[in-house]
Amino acid sequence: MTGDFMYGGVVIVALAIVIDLVVGDPRSLPHPVVIIGRAISALEQRWNQGSDKRRRLLGFLLTASIVLGTFSLAWLSLELLTWVHPWLGLAAELWLLATTLAIKGLAEAGRAIAVPLANGDLVSARKALSMVVGRDTEQLDEAEITRGAVETIAENTVDGITSPLFFAFIGGAPLALAYKAINTLDSMVGYQNERYSDFGYASAKLDDIANWLPARLTALCLWVAGGLISWQSSAHYWRRAMLATCREAPRHPSPNAGWPEAMVANLLGVQLGGTNVYQGAVSHRATLGSPLETLTCSHINATIKLMHGACLLFFLLMAVLMSVLTGVLMGSAGAGISWL
Repeated sequence: MTGDFMYGGVVIVALAIVIDLVVGDPRSLPHPVVIIGRAISALEQRWNQGSDKRRRLLGFLLTASIVLGTFSLAWLSLELLTWVHPWLGLAAELWLLATTLAIKGLAEAGRAIAVPLANGDLVSARKALSMVVGRDTEQLDEAEITRGAVETIAENTVDGITSPLFFAFIGGAPLALAYKAINTLDSMVGYQNERYSDFGYASAKLDDIANWLPARLTALCLWVAGGLISWQSSAHYWRRAMLATCREAPRHPSPNAGWPEAMVANLLGVQLGGTNVYQGAVSHRATLGSPLETLTCSHINATIKLMHGACLLFFLLMAVLMSVLTGVLMGSAGAGISWL
């Protein structure tokens, strides 16, 4: 990656964030993730059959095909459009990057739950929650609805915002879209059940690897954001949140989702995790945080504030890291040329 691209990439990523905040994901426009999902579904129906060994092998092939295919198609498309006209290539890059982000969408999904909940409309709040979680919501009370919303916003801060930003800074829209392909693969086939445990093995493992560093950097940014944003007794919670998160995050069944969830729980002084019901089947998950406060709709709004603060800090952190890396690489190249 050239120094010019790296410096220009900061501006491009910033503009993509603005586009996402203003426009979001219009339903009238085709979304790359929808296309990726259709490709995954078509290949899964053809390849997910036979012996366990065969399905695991074809699962690796599926993962490689979708991820490399997404990256290659995006890169070639941008190269072609840039050849036609640089401004056309730039516009396409901005649009593609914006589609990988979900800042506006995640905030709107949280508010769609918080608003009816604040008005005592549990039926509407349950329906809004059911749109973003897989658990059964029909019998949930205010605290459980709030827990579902807070967990979703916290976890998807990584999947929907900071991880795409991380890869966008490294490799622009092609690499950010490749990440979204990884994430989509995991959401479609990365399950531990009879149908997908072998076929989705590679997808699930690659998703764990891709999110490992962004998840931990996100927890750090959430912690700093918590120190800058004040509500209720947050200062008291903030002092203990980092150590508590490091201790509790590994309890989560996901090696990455526990970091943002544990951090948000400890910053808000609430307890996340516990018992969920999926299509009538009861599932128990380790708890994160301490129940110092009763979960209410105000905690959804507080989580949205934390998400926004963490996203800004993550962007600034990546911009600084990439600038430093650029300086080091260019300095090393200059030293090499001087030596020659």
